[in-house]
Amino acid sequence: MAFLRIDKKRFAVFGLANKKSVACAIAATLVAEGAEVIHVVRSAEQERQAKKLFPQSPVFCCDVEEEENIIQAAKEIKAWLGEEGRLDGLVHSLAFANYSDGLKPFHETRREDFLQAVNISCFSLISIANNFKDLLAPDAAVVTITISSTKMAAENYGYMAPIKAALDSSLCFLAKSFAEFSQVRFNGVAPGLLKTSASAGIPGYIDSYLFAEKAILRKKALTTQEAADVAVFLLSPRASGINCQTIVVDAGMAVNYFDKEIVSKAVS
Repeated sequence: MAFLRIDKKRFAVFGLANKKSVACAIAATLVAEGAEVIHVVRSAEQERQAKKLFPQSPVFCCDVEEEENIIQAAKEIKAWLGEEGRLDGLVHSLAFANYSDGLKPFHETRREDFLQAVNISCFSLISIANNFKDLLAPDAAVVTITISSTKMAAENYGYMAPIKAALDSSLCFLAKSFAEFSQVRFNGVAPGLLKTSASAGIPGYIDSYLFAEKAILRKKALTTQEAADVAVFLLSPRASGINCQTIVVDAGMAVNYFDKEIVSKAVS
């Protein structure tokens, strides 16, 4: 038996946009381990991408900004699974922030932008958990993708950090409420800076990414696959003792901000 014990288990993955997505790396790793993956994507274009990348996997469309779409997706997947079908896990890799107006000081954050971002990036996990609860196996695992530090005032990330903090906090409340009727676990993976198409839309991200590469102990950027590997482990029965946790995956970056090379360049 393979170590992870996820062969023939079934997982729903929310959030694949293209081949660079964290959701794509997670799904590919699940498939490589013998699991079955159901994709839930936002648009028809992403549906085409998912079918091209995972021709053997069913794909459903769901724009989580509207809760009725989540309810409808749950109904469609329930019909596809059949009466006895269950999901052994669920991946929430969804985030959105409107940076169309460029960088603004945090105190100038527009209410509508903040509320839209918290709806898509945080509340969607709560709604998905609620509407998919009857489709989850009693010992299923739910994993969300967050960020490595919500208390680092990165100006170009702006209001998304407190929203991700809310996402992190939601994990323990979801696990506690689900504990009333199941053993479903809720955990998060918090990667450092990754090279994804979503991150490319953040103003000034490339400079931040290059800085992170210098700050990481090994002087080599974190890969999307490294984050995906942790997510797949958390989805597996081997992580049965881990619940309500956000696992930081930053290759040691958080301990190395006083690296002599960085300090020398900053003060020279």
